[in-house]
Amino acid sequence: MKYSDIKELSNEEIVARIKEEKTITSKVKFAHSVSAIENPSRIYKSRKDVARLNTELTKRNAEAASESNA
Repeated sequence: MKYSDIKELSNEEIVARIKEEKTITSKVKFAHSVSAIENPSRIYKSRKDVARLNTELTKRNAEAASESNA
């Protein structure tokens, strides 16, 4: 998922995507521990997507907090 795509999402959609990506990550990790998966880089990509989503959500919350203080 590209950062430009994440910017277009609402906060609720970001939270839902974070939850979805974390679920996918745990399932892929489990599948990889049981037997080798076809594309192990999927774990890495999923973790990066979660990090990008969390970064955008934190940025939005910080901006909202600074606006409410001003």
